[in-house]
Amino acid sequence: MTLPPLPDEAIVIKAHVDDWRAAVREAGRALVRSGSTRSEYADRMIAVIEEFGAYVVIAPGLALAHARPGPDVRHEGLAVVTLAEPVPFGHPHNDPVRVVVGLAVSNAEEHVASVARLANAFNDSGIVGRMARAETADELRALLGFEGGVGA
Repeated sequence: MTLPPLPDEAIVIKAHVDDWRAAVREAGRALVRSGSTRSEYADRMIAVIEEFGAYVVIAPGLALAHARPGPDVRHEGLAVVTLAEPVPFGHPHNDPVRVVVGLAVSNAEEHVASVARLANAFNDSGIVGRMARAETADELRALLGFEGGVGA
């Protein structure tokens, strides 16, 4: 299995945000631009964090924003947002966040498989810093293993 495509529309480099909610909304807008979700999905990603806490901050500096499959997910999608200034999400060890990855899936099996594939990409402890410093969409795709295009 491969990761969902990562088109230019789903990448935001050095976004200026005031807080974690704005960072998640930026990822949500990127998922909408790519055609993966409807705008309500960003609200659901925020609601998940409000309900369950900052467990989405899966590594130092990295948040994996997502919500359960729902009618606002058109198809599986991925978005990457790097932040101009890191923001705290409330995680005791992995704050502040410099990179937000937005994930949308249309069924539970895709969710588990996509999270597993993304976890493999983040096995390299230096990747979040390199992503945060990336200057182009192609550079970000290359760091995540999208060789030569928008999908691996």
